[in-house]
Amino acid sequence: MKKIAWTLFAFFLMTGAAGAGEKIGVAVTIAPLAELAEQVGGDLVSVTVMVPPGGSPHTYEPTPGQFRELSRSRLYVKVGSGIEFERVWLDKILAVNRHLAVCDASHGIRPIGMAHHHHDGEKGGHHRHAGSDPHIWTSLNNAVIMTGNIRQSLTALDPANEARYRNNADAYISRLRALKNRVETGLQNVRQRKFMVFHPAFGYFAEEFNLIQIPVESGGKEPGAQSLARLIKKAKADKITVIFAEPQFNIKSARTLAQAIGGDVVMIDPLARNYLQNMEKVAQTVTDKLR
Repeated sequence: MKKIAWTLFAFFLMTGAAGAGEKIGVAVTIAPLAELAEQVGGDLVSVTVMVPPGGSPHTYEPTPGQFRELSRSRLYVKVGSGIEFERVWLDKILAVNRHLAVCDASHGIRPIGMAHHHHDGEKGGHHRHAGSDPHIWTSLNNAVIMTGNIRQSLTALDPANEARYRNNADAYISRLRALKNRVETGLQNVRQRKFMVFHPAFGYFAEEFNLIQIPVESGGKEPGAQSLARLIKKAKADKITVIFAEPQFNIKSARTLAQAIGGDVVMIDPLARNYLQNMEKVAQTVTDKLR
């Protein structure tokens, strides 16, 4: 698949940069970045998402059709946090599209360690893994920084519309900050600060709101029998009755764990395209279940 996609991408290189009056083609790795780019660029941009709904940026491979879109793009907004899709594909993309500028959305963001739970045969416990957590967009503070980075990159490509990009970015940042304030207010009187989630995608969200994320999956692997037993014991000790899970993953282990603790599996999505609305929904769901 990778060889076919690479060949087709090279074939479509000849389209070159966009002409005067055309929308700026912007490609983004994940859907949440699409909203940020669209909010900053408005009707001056046309955005393509590389990892589609239901896909995981840890495993997804682009299609030939996506390569055709990339050949017409002038800006690539990468997450920049070490997400697997970018580690595997970004150098190939840049090697065949000479006109593609790159915005590193992570510029200025402080990385945190990846939440990790020991596998079977290891000592028990939950800690931060030595590797950085790539899910930087689940923090609203980080989204503010990412929006600013996108604004700067669009302005560099299209300085004539600098004021429009700045005004759009400022308006969207105001909405992000207002949402953060609402989430903080909603969590003020929540005494349970620990939540268990299948894939550890919400570490930055947890840090931002003084919560503790406990992952079921660890290092991309589902828990074995011993790890599952430890998780059940921990959930009962911490009075956790909800296991959050993401639609991009097989959640069989989460269901097994929920059944063992007499709890429920509740879906939250870190990769929805409607970023602001989705983050409000995620925050409200977590808040409601922690009460």
